Amino acid sequence: MIPWGYTVPAAAAVAAVVLAEVCLLRTGLFRRPGYWVTIVIVTAFQIPVDGRLTKLSDPVVRYSPAHITNWRFPWDIPVEDFLFGFALVTAVLLGWQRVSPREERS
Repeated sequence: MIPWGYTVPAAAAVAAVVLAEVCLLRTGLFRRPGYWVTIVIVTAFQIPVDGRLTKLSDPVVRYSPAHITNWRFPWDIPVEDFLFGFALVTAVLLGWQRVSPREERS
C-alpha cells in the first residue's frame, strides 16, 4: 500500500481544484468574500460532526494510521478531512459558477 493513502489524494484534490480555478475556469471565486464565508460556515458545521465521527475515544469512522499523517485538530479530526472538505465544496461551487448564466455570477 502507498503510505499516506488518504493524505496524498486529499492534497491532490486541493491542488486540482485550485489549479482548475486559476488556470482553466477563472471564475474569480477565490476573490469573493461570500466564498470564504461559505468555507467558514462549512468548516463550522464540519467540526462538530466530524469531531464526533472521528474522536479517538469512541470512533464511528476509523482511519488506518499508515494512510494518514495522524495530525488531528480539533477533537481528533484528521487534517485530511478538512482538505477533502475544502476540495469538494470548492469543486461544486466552481462547477456551479461555470454553468450559471453570466448575469448571476456576480
